[in-house]
Amino acid sequence: MYAHELAALRPRLPSPLQELTDDRFTRHGLRLLLKRDDLIHPELIGNKWRKLAPNLQVAAGRTIVTFGGAYSNHLRATAAAGRLLGLPTVGVVRGQELADRPLNPSLARCAADGMRLHFVDRSAYRRKGEPEIIAAVLDAVGARDAHVVPEGGSNSLAVRGCRALGAELRDHADVVALPCGTGGTLAGLAAGLAPGGRALGIPVLKGGFLGAEIRALQQEAFGACRGTWSLDDRFHFGGYARTTPELDAFAEDFTHRHGVPVERLYVAKMLYALLALADEGAFPRGTTVAAVITGRPFPTGSPLPHAASR
Repeated sequence: MYAHELAALRPRLPSPLQELTDDRFTRHGLRLLLKRDDLIHPELIGNKWRKLAPNLQVAAGRTIVTFGGAYSNHLRATAAAGRLLGLPTVGVVRGQELADRPLNPSLARCAADGMRLHFVDRSAYRRKGEPEIIAAVLDAVGARDAHVVPEGGSNSLAVRGCRALGAELRDHADVVALPCGTGGTLAGLAAGLAPGGRALGIPVLKGGFLGAEIRALQQEAFGACRGTWSLDDRFHFGGYARTTPELDAFAEDFTHRHGVPVERLYVAKMLYALLALADEGAFPRGTTVAAVITGRPFPTGSPLPHAASR
């Protein structure tokens, strides 16, 4: 059920693979490709399509309840899917204090797409995976039979859906890099790559906890850890939803050089990391690096918060 409806949305799969000529990489003997997952669908963008599609099929018309922060790309994509497919959606938003404030442009877009926003305090949100907290949320929103999707859309269904991303890149790249929030896309991508291929994750949150989450997701999805992958935690620029003038300038320059709009909270950090790693000699000469473009800039109408330091 819903497979026909999803197909009717006409996703662009496999997503395009674009080679760039950038002297900052070529001088190190590196070939740079962009995996344009941002072009899969105009509203269910990038890895959000890959993670949401299998969950939408399982939901089969039931309300979808999911979790996210105030700037969550996942919440926006889920809300858009609900509007496009006629599914009721509920977004459980971190931060009870936000309920009394005007909605930021990201949450306003969710509401405009028909998503009901349910705000919870940060203590309860930290326990969002516990059965009693989930049950309390479902009772509060009146949707006890809902299909619950975790923060960032990362569950075993999503991980298996993201395995196709690795399969699409099997014969094209030695290293595949992508920005990481909850780790579900990396868990699936690594499983889909050919033997010898390597996935490199750039976490956009600070904390160093993501490795355990990815191993747990792979265990749940596949029964074992799969593929070769690693994380570099140095490029979060202060944490989630944080950026700096340096990162903004880098993203603007990249767009000017290549005509590719660069989303700040995820994609810019990953591309910046690749340039830094190339300068450090992290990739042997002759390596082909593919960077997964997981989203596109969202017009916030106001600047994102800057971190004082990285």
